Amino acid sequence: MPPLFIKVDGNDNVGIIVASEGVVSGAQDAGGLVVRERIPQSHKVALARIEITQPIVRYGQTIGYANRAIEPGAWVREEYLDLPAAPQLDEMPLATAVPASLPPLEGFTFDGFENSDGSAGTRNILGIVTTVQCVAPTVEYAARRIKAEMLPRFPNVDDVVAITHGYGCGVAINAAGAAIPISTLKHIGLHANFAAQPLVVSLGCEKLQPARLFESILPVMAEGNVIRLQDERGFAASVSAIMQAAEKRLEQLNRRRRKSVPAALLSVGLQCGGSDAFSGVTSNPAVGFAADLLVRAGASVFFSEVTEVRDAVHLLTPRAVNQSVARKLLAEMQWYDEYLAVGGADRSANPTPGNKRGGLANIVEKALGSIAKAGTTAIMDVASQGQKVTAKGLVFAATPASDFVCGTQQLASMNLHVFTTGEGSPYGLSLVPVVKVSSRTALAEKWHDLIDIDAGRIATGEADIEQVGWELFRLILDVASGRKKTWAEHWGLGNALVPFNPGPVT
Repeated sequence: MPPLFIKVDGNDNVGIIVASEGVVSGAQDAGGLVVRERIPQSHKVALARIEITQPIVRYGQTIGYANRAIEPGAWVREEYLDLPAAPQLDEMPLATAVPASLPPLEGFTFDGFENSDGSAGTRNILGIVTTVQCVAPTVEYAARRIKAEMLPRFPNVDDVVAITHGYGCGVAINAAGAAIPISTLKHIGLHANFAAQPLVVSLGCEKLQPARLFESILPVMAEGNVIRLQDERGFAASVSAIMQAAEKRLEQLNRRRRKSVPAALLSVGLQCGGSDAFSGVTSNPAVGFAADLLVRAGASVFFSEVTEVRDAVHLLTPRAVNQSVARKLLAEMQWYDEYLAVGGADRSANPTPGNKRGGLANIVEKALGSIAKAGTTAIMDVASQGQKVTAKGLVFAATPASDFVCGTQQLASMNLHVFTTGEGSPYGLSLVPVVKVSSRTALAEKWHDLIDIDAGRIATGEADIEQVGWELFRLILDVASGRKKTWAEHWGLGNALVPFNPGPVT
C-alpha cells in the first residue's frame, strides 16, 4: 500500500498526501496519525501540533509561519501560512560546500549532426529567422508551403521552422535592456539544430537590422541568405524569394548525416511548469539525478527561473565552484529583485492558481522543490539574461520563470529540453525535442499521449529516484539520436517564442 503522506526531511512538521483521490477524515497512517478532515492529493497535512508563529517546515526548511494553531492531522492550507522574508543576499555562504566531482561516465554517445563550430544538433532543421514581427505572417505562410511542397524531396531534413517573435521595432533599440532580446534572438538564429546557418528574413525598415542581429557573422550575412521583403514586388514575389533560398539551403542540409558523438555535446535545459507539491519529491529530483548523470558524461546542463530559485539561493551558493560564480549567482538574484520592484511587484506574485491547487502554498515552497532539478553537483558557471551557456557541467542560466519566456531564452543554448509538470502543460518547442516528465501518476495516466515519463511512481514506491533518473537519461540519448520522438514532437507542438524585453517600448 502507498504511504498516506510523504515527509521529505526528518525535521518536517508537514507531509503531502499521496493518494490520487486524497484522504477522508478519520484516515489513519501506520504511525498513528489520524486525519481530521478531507485533504486533497498533494496538499499538506500537519504531522504535529504547530503553534501560532511557529515555523512550518518542509524539505527541512521554513516555508512559512503559522498564523493560527494547527492540530495534528489538519489540512495545512495556504491561508494558514505567513510568507517568510526572502534570504538576505549579502549574508549568503559563498562556495563553502563545493561538492566533490562525481566519477565520470565514459562511453555514452548519441547520434547527432556535427557542426563546424564544434556543436552538435539533435535535429536537422531549416531555420528561417525573422528580424521583426512585421514579416512573421509572410514567413509562416512560406514555411507552410516549403514543408508541404519541398520538404518531402529532402528526407534527411527533419523540419522547417519559422522563428517569429514580437520584437524588432517600436522599441528603444539602444536601451540597456534591449541587449537581452537581441542576444537571445541571435543565439537562437545560430542554433545547433540549424547547423548555425539560418535563412534571415527582414522587412527593411525595422530597428533590428540583420547586420545588427548577426553582427559580422559572414556565413549568415552572405549573399542569398538574407531576404529583404521591401525589395520584392509584392507578396507572391516575397514568398517566392523565400522559397528559392530555402531550396538551396535544403539541398545543403540534406547532405548531412547523423554520426555517433560524445554525450558531452548535449546541452540540456531544465524547466518546470504547472508545478505541484509532488514536483519537488518525484519529477524534479529524478531530473536532478539525470542532470548529475549528464554532468558526469561531460555535458552542459542548466536550470533557470530566477524567482523559482530566489528563496532557495542560500542552498545553492555554497555549491558554487568558487566565490566568483557564487557572486554571479547573487547578482542575478539582485538584478531581478530590482526589476520586479520597478514594476511594483515582488517574488510573491509567482505562484499560479494551478500551483496552489496542486498544494504549493507560496513561492518559498515552490522554489525549494524547483531547485531539486539542479541535482547535487557543483555550479560551474552562471549565464546572465540572454547569454549563451558555454560552460560544461551544471550552470544557472538566468531567465524569468514564465514557461514561454524561459523556454525562449534557454533555446539560445540547448539542443534538448526537459520539462517537468504536476498539473499538466502541453508546452512544446519547435526547435528542440521537449521531454515531458510528470510528477504524479494520475497526470501521466490522464495525459497518456502528452507525458513521456511518469515520475509519480516514486511517490507510490513503484520506482525510486535513481531508477527514474536513469530512465530519463537513456531516453534523452534516444531522443537526441532521433531513435525516439517525444509526444510534443509527435503532435508538432511548438509554443510561440517570447523574447524577454526589459527595455522600453517606444
